[in-house]
Amino acid sequence: MKIGDKVRFLSETGGGVVAGFQGKNIVLVEDKDGFQIPTPVNDVVVVGDSNEYNTANIVASKTGTAQKETSPLARDGKSIKAMMSDGYDEAVDTAVDAEPADREISFRAPVEERQGGNLLNCYLAFVPVDEKTPTNTRFECYLVNDCNYYLDYTYLSAEGASWSLRSRGEIEPNTKLFVEEIGHEDLNDIRHIAVHLLAYKKDKAFIQKPPVSVEFRIDGVKFYKLHTFQPTDFFGTPALLFTVIEKDVPARPLVIDANKLKAELYKKPAESKPAESDDAGSQSGYVSRYDDGKQKGTPWLVKRKGDEDIVVVDLHIDALLDTTSGMSHIDILNYQLKVFRDTLAAYKNKKGQKIVFIHGKGEGVLRHAIVNELNYRYKKYQYQDASFQEYGYGATQVTVR
Repeated sequence: MKIGDKVRFLSETGGGVVAGFQGKNIVLVEDKDGFQIPTPVNDVVVVGDSNEYNTANIVASKTGTAQKETSPLARDGKSIKAMMSDGYDEAVDTAVDAEPADREISFRAPVEERQGGNLLNCYLAFVPVDEKTPTNTRFECYLVNDCNYYLDYTYLSAEGASWSLRSRGEIEPNTKLFVEEIGHEDLNDIRHIAVHLLAYKKDKAFIQKPPVSVEFRIDGVKFYKLHTFQPTDFFGTPALLFTVIEKDVPARPLVIDANKLKAELYKKPAESKPAESDDAGSQSGYVSRYDDGKQKGTPWLVKRKGDEDIVVVDLHIDALLDTTSGMSHIDILNYQLKVFRDTLAAYKNKKGQKIVFIHGKGEGVLRHAIVNELNYRYKKYQYQDASFQEYGYGATQVTVR
């Protein structure tokens, strides 16, 4: 049976022309008035011409239909199913049913959040494979995500002005992720590194956090010293931990804004006058957070050399403050200069007093600022590099005049 064949209804009088099919079991028969009548395939029969619409033929057709149902072949040696599908390509189902046990488990348990974990905390950690022999062992590098946010990260290293991607990926909340393994031969490659973070949560609303971009200078000498690696809350063995962000505050950036630094160094005397006064009220010119439980106390130590006293002041920020949380690089430099000025103010009436300021070698920013102060504000004072044997590199001796 195909489109255009004349057919007759078996269950009632009438018939028409096949106009189309609906599925495999329904044929659309168009009558003389142009109406298309959906009819089961087994309720119609193909006829030669329209003159055979009579009762005798109907009875004969019913009898013939019954015989065809018991025979696998019909007209032209084709089965009824083959006749029905003439002119149509039957879709072949080529899908292979997989075993349910072999299918991937798509269900994932929701992330368990901890109280107080909505502040971003992330650390870069180096863990020695053999903690007892740091000079020979290799080191595993991890990123620790200590918060309720997912973190997309990129971990890069620099060589001059060019950067190389060392790793990228996603860290789940409250987990640590292995990044790479390095040896002592690789330490020069990670002297200057950067970590970029993007925080978010899945399947729930969250407070948006700004992207994080932090750079580090890593001293390779530390990896040869056993005491460098300390116990942490994240590993069962000692580790060297670098803070990327803590309590939503990124670690202070390595790159210094030259314009801001220049503005601070060449500030007008009227603006800097409170810093030079030894009056207690002079401290009001500084941000109160510097004195909010962060100062460690007397910043200088007195050492005797024969009959003369030498005042030694350590200007490293970790020797002056318990924490630098919330302070920018300029804030830290200003505080170190404040201690420098206050110390000179305290001894301004003691002529010949020698004061050693330990500022470290580093990148020379603090030393440059101190020398600038001595050249422009304390022109009468003499200064020179302090004794290397006693104070190492990065110390300046000032003599009050």
